[in-house]
Amino acid sequence: MNPNTTLSEEELIDGLQARSHQAFASLYDHYSSAMLGVINTIVNDMDEAENLLQDAFIKIWNNIHRYDSNKGRLFTWLITICRNTALNFLRSGENTAKTKIPDAENGVSTEELIAAPVPTDHIGIDKLVCKLDDKHKTVINLIYFWGYTQQEVAEKLNLPLGTVKTRTRMALQLLKEQLKN
Repeated sequence: MNPNTTLSEEELIDGLQARSHQAFASLYDHYSSAMLGVINTIVNDMDEAENLLQDAFIKIWNNIHRYDSNKGRLFTWLITICRNTALNFLRSGENTAKTKIPDAENGVSTEELIAAPVPTDHIGIDKLVCKLDDKHKTVINLIYFWGYTQQEVAEKLNLPLGTVKTRTRMALQLLKEQLKN
């Protein structure tokens, strides 16, 4: 493998599964800035984000055999690992107090997270979420973009669990209607 050659996603995955260090370097070169952006958006601490990026790459190296292209693109799998790594860090005992709840104005937007152009199939769900009213938008952002459970959202927003469940269900119905149109 020539280090200057741009690999297709399929070639990259094959190289990673064959434990190629050149494929791993190519993965890092092409995706690390976007991955770091996702992690930093969640933890809001660049030093910690860089450490967590290293953790994410170790997880990728150790688990590349679990990647299934039938379930989604490589980029989506990578971002999911980064997101989960960052959320696990925030949920760890000493970091729970640092967690900042996003409001309707600072919810997650994929366009803001991607620091470098990366080939993805982006369906614009963040734009649909922005059309929701604030109470539904906040719940969807916390649950689906930030990874909170409904119980955690209820506690963080000081709402009854039933209210959070109702808002989540209603927001999903509204999003489903928007997708139909």
